[in-house]
Amino acid sequence: MKTEINHKWFYSQSPEEIWMYLTETELMAQWIMPNDFKLLLGHQFTFRTNPIPSLNLDGIFHCKVLEIIPHKKLVYSWKGGPGNDETILDTIVEWTLEKKDNGTQLYLLHTGFKEENVSILTGMTEGWLKKMEKVKNLLNEK
Repeated sequence: MKTEINHKWFYSQSPEEIWMYLTETELMAQWIMPNDFKLLLGHQFTFRTNPIPSLNLDGIFHCKVLEIIPHKKLVYSWKGGPGNDETILDTIVEWTLEKKDNGTQLYLLHTGFKEENVSILTGMTEGWLKKMEKVKNLLNEK
């Protein structure tokens, strides 16, 4: 069974420009979800969206910043569930940026999916592709 999402994208912008969309609360809200993210090791934050009853998710994702290498790597936990402190999803999101060919290669590794998360994994695999297309559009509008 597949237990991770592994994607990569190329952007013509610099790693510093891409980094802003991964780490600035207002910019993140434009492409992923409203949040209270801070680029601070150990900071606990949430992403919020509408509940997704079909996946047993209340729409609040609890996260914690685990690793920061400015303009190169960002790692955070990503947990969710139906509410009442019940967690059915306990994963790790890892972004890696690499300067390449007058632009940036961006890698996403989202790991830790369990067998009971197969529907969430399927949805998020496609979801990340759509979200990062949105980032590309936002960058090109600048």
